[in-house]
Parts: sequence; structure tokens; C-alpha cells
Amino acid sequence: MKLDKTLQFAVVLAWDELMKTSVGNLLRVEYNCEPGAFLDYASVWLVREGGYQNLICDYWTSTSSDHPSGIRFRDRHYSEQLAEALGFIMKHQDQYLRSADACHDGLVLIYPPTEEERQEAAAWMGTIRGAASFPAPAAA
Repeated sequence: MKLDKTLQFAVVLAWDELMKTSVGNLLRVEYNCEPGAFLDYASVWLVREGGYQNLICDYWTSTSSDHPSGIRFRDRHYSEQLAEALGFIMKHQDQYLRSADACHDGLVLIYPPTEEERQEAAAWMGTIRGAASFPAPAAA
């Protein structure tokens, strides 16, 4: 599965929680990384009419003096489902495909999800929860 699709699923799962406290037309995920390198940073934004944007949260895999690792929600935004899904994606990103010619900047736009998209996202979450419940097999 492609990394962008997993990021879309994470946001679709959290759509209702995120839209409880905000009004927006779409959500977007941005990330930046070098081709062939692990993704260190991702952010989720609410885009409102007129192009106004609010940062919902960001996620860092590394810690520095500027930021802690993990997810940080902004203002009154919060979603347990987004925190769980984004945490899993960032910790297991080597399991997801990125184009070999992927540029430094990634962008995933998520519009109000259809029922089919919600079902796909829920099925994916069920799969990752199942994968997280069992330890990986030991190498031979």
C-alpha cells in the first residue's frame, strides 16, 4: 500500500472528531523527506473557505531542542484515532510504498469522505490493530 493512501485513511478515520470543533472544506497532510530516507515530519491542516488554513497537528519521529517526538495537537483539536493511526504509520513507514522518484514535499488532500472511503479506512485500521497485537516473527 502507498504511504499517501495510509495518510488519507488516518485522516478519514478522524474526520468526524476533527470536524466537531472546526468548519472546513478539506483536510490536507503535508510531509517532507529526502527520496529514499525515512519520513521525519508530517502535519495535518484544516483548509477553510477562502483558503484559510489552521494547523491541526504535527508529528515528529525525532526529538530535538525545538520539538519533542510524537504527535502534538494544536488549539482545541484532538483525535485519538488520528494519534493512533499516524503513530503507527510513522513507526512502520518502511512497510508502505513511496514512488522512487518522489519529491521532497508530499501533499495528500482529503475531502469529506464517502461511506465507501470510511469503510476502507476502518478495514485498514482493523488490519493495523491486528498487526500491532502480535509480535513480529523472529528472524531465522
